[in-house]
Amino acid sequence: MKLIIKLLLTAVAVVVLAKILPGVAVEGYGSAIIVAIVIALLRLLVKPILVLLTLPITIVTFGLFLLIINAIIILMADYFVDSFEVVSIWWALLFSLLLSLFQSILFSLLKEDQ
Repeated sequence: MKLIIKLLLTAVAVVVLAKILPGVAVEGYGSAIIVAIVIALLRLLVKPILVLLTLPITIVTFGLFLLIINAIIILMADYFVDSFEVVSIWWALLFSLLLSLFQSILFSLLKEDQ
């Protein structure tokens, strides 16, 4: 149940960010739910592999390269979901930063309710 609520909150954040950022577009709420699921799966399956492969550059940049990895995950979600569009890696970077911020705020509100 908690996973479903987190996915729905992420979908709401995706819709809000798509309305705010001109370089990001999502067609509707159903598409936003699919985007949230795809991003969660990519973060679960692909991100650890990318982190491991880019460990030397991540160490050299003091972890800032992880921001680029998050942007790559967003661009991969753009590739897999037709109704989700991100114009460039810079919009993906901004989207991933704001999505992480929104998720931390929304998930902290979820923890306070329990």
